[in-house]
Amino acid sequence: MTAAQLLGLISAALLLQLAVGIVVVLRRRSLAASTAPAQATEKVARPDLAWQGWREFRVVQRSLEDAARTQCSFYLQPIDGQALPAFRPGQFLTFSLELAGGAVDGAEAARTITRCYSLSDGPDPAHYRVTIKRVPAPLDHPEFLPGLSSNHFHDHVRVGDVLRVKAPSGHFFIDPDPAVRAVLIGGGIGITPMMSMLRWCIANQPQRPVYLFYGLRNSDEHAFKSHLEEVAAAHPALKLHVVYSRPAAADVPGRDYQHAGHVDVELLRKTLPHGRHQFYVCGPPALMQTLVPALAEWGVPVADIHYEAFGPASVKLPGEEVSALPEVHDVEVKFQRSGRTLAWDGRDASLLDFAERHGIVVESGCRSGGCGSCETRLLEGAVAYEHGPDHDVAQGHCLLCVGRPTTALVLEA
Repeated sequence: MTAAQLLGLISAALLLQLAVGIVVVLRRRSLAASTAPAQATEKVARPDLAWQGWREFRVVQRSLEDAARTQCSFYLQPIDGQALPAFRPGQFLTFSLELAGGAVDGAEAARTITRCYSLSDGPDPAHYRVTIKRVPAPLDHPEFLPGLSSNHFHDHVRVGDVLRVKAPSGHFFIDPDPAVRAVLIGGGIGITPMMSMLRWCIANQPQRPVYLFYGLRNSDEHAFKSHLEEVAAAHPALKLHVVYSRPAAADVPGRDYQHAGHVDVELLRKTLPHGRHQFYVCGPPALMQTLVPALAEWGVPVADIHYEAFGPASVKLPGEEVSALPEVHDVEVKFQRSGRTLAWDGRDASLLDFAERHGIVVESGCRSGGCGSCETRLLEGAVAYEHGPDHDVAQGHCLLCVGRPTTALVLEA
């Protein structure tokens, strides 16, 4: 096996570990946006958030959502007992998870990780719900580690446990205009934000035409199956299209699923009526990299295509100009709090990868510019992004997970 092939296998395994529950919002913003040196000394509070910082929630219920028992919903209520403000259907929560122990630098040690998961229910003042799919080690590479946070939730988070949670966030949410037909497309665990949008529409706009396309392998991993069937039967405005790529022997067309194959433009052409639709797409990289550009090629206006990917999928729309970041080598990056000054040689994809390769601990979550967990004060220098991050970066700060230096840097981390 060549070094390139080995690197490809390792990258694929990392994608699989990231693929579930790590929310990565890929937005069409200006490319290679620079962050200027800071003047402010503190992070700017985001007024759009329901609360600032971390808030404690108790797990009040768990429920398995699929026959294979790989997808579990967790219902959360705030410890302070205050009513929860409404969020925008499609947004996500950020969790700080305390892991009791694990191999860290060759020794058993406790660790804290930050992860993001889409809300899978409509806004409710009493509770939040997230649905998390367990990520095992790849079947063809059992030596790779299973998903750290998803397995922690499934194996260790129980009713009564208390979790630290940040307020709902993210720019991927449904347009509330009831006059626009909504097409919700979820691949695998990408069904979770679609469930949030669907339940909000049913509760607040029951006459709004909604088309839900749910792509998965077969009935074993069919989450929310009975609930979706009941909602579709009770609400004629909802058109449910379940698509199995590998139906099991016992799966019956017309009962368990409506289509065999994959969710693609050809299927959309055959099933959607003429006229304007807004498309909301969420799923693994393979779905995002094929369907989203195909929608634009079909003639759907870019403004009507909204998407979110699990894992660092790269989505390029037709006609979109991609500006490569300048190659920067041999510049100093100083991590002030850590007391380390290191030479950036250009081999790392991001400042976060660079920091971790040199043993500098930095809080991180989505690793693709969505959650803001790695936001760090930029004391000197400038940072560029190939794709503008979805997270609203405070003035004078930068995101390490998607940022690369364009000059020598001094970072607060």
